[in-house]
Amino acid sequence: MGVAFLAATWWLVLRHDETTIRTHGLSLGGLLEPAPLSARRLLTDGARATGWALLFCAIFFPAFWFGYRLWWSPARPFTFRPAPDPFDEITAQLLVVAIPEEAFFRGYLQTALDRAFPPRLRVLGAVVGPGLLLAAAIFAIGHVLTIRHPARLAVFFPALAFGWLRARTGGVGAPALFHAACNLFSVALARGYGLSP
Repeated sequence: MGVAFLAATWWLVLRHDETTIRTHGLSLGGLLEPAPLSARRLLTDGARATGWALLFCAIFFPAFWFGYRLWWSPARPFTFRPAPDPFDEITAQLLVVAIPEEAFFRGYLQTALDRAFPPRLRVLGAVVGPGLLLAAAIFAIGHVLTIRHPARLAVFFPALAFGWLRARTGGVGAPALFHAACNLFSVALARGYGLSP
């Protein structure tokens, strides 16, 4: 799926000029633009995206952990168990899942929907509208179509945060980092409570 999302994003956005790429928030510090790289811009944008992602982790992870315990009612206390290959797990979540999904759903789709339904509501510094909600809903439906279980619809709620980050920061870097962190945190909780191998 990740390759399909990246291919679609390339076809719809990345094969075009710098302005189109920037409009869709897909510059990633200039990394994906057809122009010479600026180390300063790459570092500045990377640090900014990382800062936003870490802030959202600090805000949302405690509440998610509390809700996770209520929902799953684990029989044993949490014991941290590292992944068999942490580098592999982190790389997969970032490069195979988060970046392709954020590039397509927040970069291409949310931008296209915002053009069709211009955002007019300011929420904590981000101007949002129906595009954010529609992109989050389509994201959730896509998750149910890949694994047919109603619980998969719950990704609608983090998708709202991903979409807000896209609107607030103007790019997909922060949402991609936060998305990967959410997936890694969820997997770590499941492993730590013995709910998954």
